[in-house]
Amino acid sequence: MTQSVKEIPKISNDKFKIVGGNHADTEKLSEKSVSFWKEVMLRFSQNKLAIVGLIILAIVMLLAIFVPVFSPYSYREQLGVYNAPPSAKHWFGTDDLGRDVFVRVWVGARISLFIGLTAAVIDLIIGVAWGAISGLVGGRIDDIMMRIADVLTAVPYLLVVIILLVVLQPGLIPMIIALSITGWVNMARIVRGEVLAIKNQEYVLAARTLGAGTKHIILKHLVPNALGAILVTMTLTIPNAIFTESFLSYLGLGVPAPMASWGTMASEGNNALETAPWRLIFPAAFISITIFAFNAVGDGLRDALDPKLRK
Repeated sequence: MTQSVKEIPKISNDKFKIVGGNHADTEKLSEKSVSFWKEVMLRFSQNKLAIVGLIILAIVMLLAIFVPVFSPYSYREQLGVYNAPPSAKHWFGTDDLGRDVFVRVWVGARISLFIGLTAAVIDLIIGVAWGAISGLVGGRIDDIMMRIADVLTAVPYLLVVIILLVVLQPGLIPMIIALSITGWVNMARIVRGEVLAIKNQEYVLAARTLGAGTKHIILKHLVPNALGAILVTMTLTIPNAIFTESFLSYLGLGVPAPMASWGTMASEGNNALETAPWRLIFPAAFISITIFAFNAVGDGLRDALDPKLRK
């Protein structure tokens, strides 16, 4: 006995309805998606104050590089024109030894920026390594490393720097050493906090399970994911180092003559404030403008990297 097989009626496509987005919409959405760092740059570019700070820094650095090279005057050349006010020949005037203040300002910019950037890079290297190892290893090693950092921060920062400069004698290298001897502690604390929040994530645990060493985990997983906090801290460390160098140079602990930094020029100009005020005004103005620009860029990076402000 055979049974007849009923044919299943065909269902037309009109009976179906697409729920959710279709393929075209998916491709459109994927085109709009951007990476984390692209979004950070987009948010940073929308911060007008940060862009102004970046432009100011670019102009200051370019002038510091090229003005001493192409200027007809030298920063140590005595022209025989003493305390001359700003003019078409000497844009920022001359000092009591007849040297062109315009050239000396940009030579001073080289030294101040070099000291600030070098001290910040040293703080970055030591602070990241110290904080990452302390946070990742934990336990007794973490306690010992952080107590060492506490001891270094217990003594006032400026007092340590002044004592070191008195012992080492004023100069470019002693200034960098003095600024870096305890300047890395803040970076170490911030990196340690970031590492403590990251090290128990699944990808770090998976790397440990697969046998990755401490160096690999720090360089490949922890530091890249803490890069936002590291960059913000570094951009705010540079103006602090520039201000400290200017302050110490103002006290007479800066680079020796005839070299000039903004701080030494401000110190020399203070003695002639009534007779030649331009000698103080120009270096003090560039110290303020540069510190403002670095702080503006640092604040812009902090806002761009803040996950609470992301849309």
